[in-house]
Amino acid sequence: PSPPAAASGGLSPFDRRLKRKQKNWAALQVEPGKCDYLREEVGGRIADRVFDITRTFPLALDVGSGRGYIAQHLTKETVEKLVQVDVAENALKNAVETEIPTVKVVADEEFLPFKENTFDLVVSSLRYALLIYLFCFASLKIHHVLKPDGVFIGAMFGGDTLYELRCSLQLAELEREGGFSPHVSPFTAVADLGHLLSRAGFNTLTVDTDEIQVNYPGLFEVMEDLQGKYTVCMGESNCSWNRKPLLHRETMLAAAAIYREMYGNTDGSVPATFQIYYMIGWKYHESQAKPAQRGSATVSFGDLGKIEGLISRGKE
Repeated sequence: PSPPAAASGGLSPFDRRLKRKQKNWAALQVEPGKCDYLREEVGGRIADRVFDITRTFPLALDVGSGRGYIAQHLTKETVEKLVQVDVAENALKNAVETEIPTVKVVADEEFLPFKENTFDLVVSSLRYALLIYLFCFASLKIHHVLKPDGVFIGAMFGGDTLYELRCSLQLAELEREGGFSPHVSPFTAVADLGHLLSRAGFNTLTVDTDEIQVNYPGLFEVMEDLQGKYTVCMGESNCSWNRKPLLHRETMLAAAAIYREMYGNTDGSVPATFQIYYMIGWKYHESQAKPAQRGSATVSFGDLGKIEGLISRGKE
């Protein structure tokens, strides 16, 4: 089928119907704990950033909540009530229990069904759909549903995620098949996040990055673990419209050899890198601190270089 129009009027890069099927299937798989560790770790780090804000949030929204990887780390003293939204009803049915009063809503994360100025806090962890939120600025998005002085805290995979695997597959496909197609959903670069969040209407922005590296015996073990981590537990298989349905055996063997040759460790294992971007943005309110007017400074940067000398003379 042809790609449908996104809320912003452009074309959505993802097949939303396929994404819902992937996530519903993933939520029904047994023993998800074997590959949930990445989402649980990042969910805990997002919760830490919520705790750093010294206030209580009466109503919070978890976009693309899955099984509640953020909620299980939060407390009712910090968040009084939580709304969990996910496109897959099976994910919400299997959500982890939390002490916070929770409401579960089945909805497409691209079209949040909430009124303007509803939530004091919005969180989201490792959802490919965050890429949509950053590029499509329709009214019913995160900024729209936040109250003034509300805060958005999110995490998404960065542009260097699985770069070893992606490069090896591309080189192998070019060699064996004369071209390549994406096998992992697209990522964005950290340099773009601040600009995109600002365009969405957020201010007082904070963006930082972290990397988690896992070693495997070889490429096939990497892909087997990703099948569990992305597909079974996260429902994040590639769903781009131009995805390729399969890889030939000869291409896979060539990719495995390239992977080991280019990135292999001295002990024979190969690394897989997961880059995580964390972002915090606030919705404008009159009470927030404002930057000083341009040209209002009373001390120049040149004068700051003289401070050390003045301090030394003062001690003498």
